[in-house]
Amino acid sequence: MSKKIIVAITGASGSIYANVLLDKLLAVQAQLDAVGVVMSDNAKEVWKFELQNEDYRQYPFDFYQKNDFYAPFASGSAKYETMIVCPCSMGTLARIANGSSSDLVTRAADVILKERRRLILVPRETPLSLIHIRNMQAITEAGGIICPASPSFYSLPKDMEQLAATVVDRVLVLAGLPANGYEWGGGTR
Repeated sequence: MSKKIIVAITGASGSIYANVLLDKLLAVQAQLDAVGVVMSDNAKEVWKFELQNEDYRQYPFDFYQKNDFYAPFASGSAKYETMIVCPCSMGTLARIANGSSSDLVTRAADVILKERRRLILVPRETPLSLIHIRNMQAITEAGGIICPASPSFYSLPKDMEQLAATVVDRVLVLAGLPANGYEWGGGTR
């Protein structure tokens, strides 16, 4: 079975999660057939502000513009099996929940859901309003997975990257990919 992954990065705070995710996908790139990445304009600005760099430009993945509806994963026939939106803004989550395909991120998520494939959204917002919770419920009922960016501490992370990895490793496991991170009761995977 092919392993084609879509990574969408939106303008929510939490660029470190996207950075760690791309690093970990790079480490297992030989096991993947394709990694397509799309970033919102806000995602690029937030990355630059929070991480003080533009290193997203250096990854050897296929990057697509936010309005490129010719990207392969804008259609179900391209057979991308998993989409990860990390971090996922509440605006993006709302558009996905309501089927509003206004850009490549929301179109790709719509395709993943209609094809009954794996959609994983990593929201970082807190606190949550009832609207947020209802949108998460709609996505869950449609087959998506909501994996909040809630780091764990029982692995005793030494820095922010290790802390972010506690979320990213969980996302990778949900995506059916190797994570090689901390596992409760088993140390490191």
